[in-house]
Amino acid sequence: MAGVLSCTRHVNPAEPATPSAEDVATNAVAAAAVAPYHNTTVLFNGGSEGYHSYRIPSIVRTNAGTLIAFAEGRMSDNKDYGNINLVFKRSTDNGTSWSALGEVVGVGPGTWGNPTAVVDRNTGWIWLWMSWNSGTVNQGGTDGYDPIDTWGDRKVYVSWSENDGVSWATPVDKTSSLLPPGFVWDAMGPGVGLQTSVDHPGRLIIPANRRNIYSDDHGATWQYQLVPNGSGEPTIIELIDGRLQRNDRPGSAQFETAKRRWISTGRIETGWSAFAPHNTLLDPRCEGSVLRYTGEPSRIMFLNPASTERRCKMRIRISYDEGATWPISRRTHDWLTDEETCDQGKGGYSSMAKTADFAVAALIEINEDVSNNATSHRSIEFHKFNLPWILNGVTEP
Repeated sequence: MAGVLSCTRHVNPAEPATPSAEDVATNAVAAAAVAPYHNTTVLFNGGSEGYHSYRIPSIVRTNAGTLIAFAEGRMSDNKDYGNINLVFKRSTDNGTSWSALGEVVGVGPGTWGNPTAVVDRNTGWIWLWMSWNSGTVNQGGTDGYDPIDTWGDRKVYVSWSENDGVSWATPVDKTSSLLPPGFVWDAMGPGVGLQTSVDHPGRLIIPANRRNIYSDDHGATWQYQLVPNGSGEPTIIELIDGRLQRNDRPGSAQFETAKRRWISTGRIETGWSAFAPHNTLLDPRCEGSVLRYTGEPSRIMFLNPASTERRCKMRIRISYDEGATWPISRRTHDWLTDEETCDQGKGGYSSMAKTADFAVAALIEINEDVSNNATSHRSIEFHKFNLPWILNGVTEP
């Protein structure tokens, strides 16, 4: 199941070391004491920079503190298929300003999608996983397209950057080693992966459809581990005790059972529990995003549409007990009512990263014209808010 990339490994000694736990804790306490703030802007604006629509966000912070935001650039319309490229923007000032649009890959008229990024803190490399299919097929064989109905119609690719996301390697096809036999429809993430720090420190993990893709040698080789079937569009987080937790979008049968996020916990070496619904985490069958904000005290953040019906009503939540309960939350568009967020198309897929100045950077999809879904531009907002803003005066447990 392993494959070797045609690249040379090296570590740049000039790259900054990962901060110590003491430094992180001290700075996190200082960040928690500052005034609350929440800033937002449209980062990927549908109808501009050569694309009709932008969807499916992913955001990471590099070792240099750079934020890199990825998205699907949908050339001609807002549909999930057709001519779609993977694009990105960079910020070197914690999200205050952003570069012009760059392209990771846009070769041919096919679909390059589902960006799922992870940063290797040991080497500084940024890995970007993606799915690809030709421009003549789609998942259901609708709109005059042929169906994706054969192993390999939907391929697995990976690109990487050695220079803080300034440029990207030509994507490498990893389908032969990382698409399990019998898989037809497939998808990476989308969103972000993680690097473990407890069990097998340094392991890179990318959550994918029905499996976790991982590397124990900083990306020289990759393999996969299957997880229980039924869910899709996974998130993954490392718990304090070294276990991993997937927090997934429900599949069709799961959604009819409980319109909630579906949770499984396990390890690469020992396997995973059956997925079960989380009573608090409402879900309208939409991708969500998870972030480890601090380890001591434990804070995990989760962002998704807090609805069982529509992709709106976005809410950021905090768990202090490793995802068991989520006692504190705040609506990300709290200047609008919940219904106004739905009417104005505020919500959808999301991705989060912790900034170098200890805030949360979040990408959130928006639909510019809900009344004309088939033709409306889709865009992605950038939100930056700090812990005091989320708490909104509430004392943490």
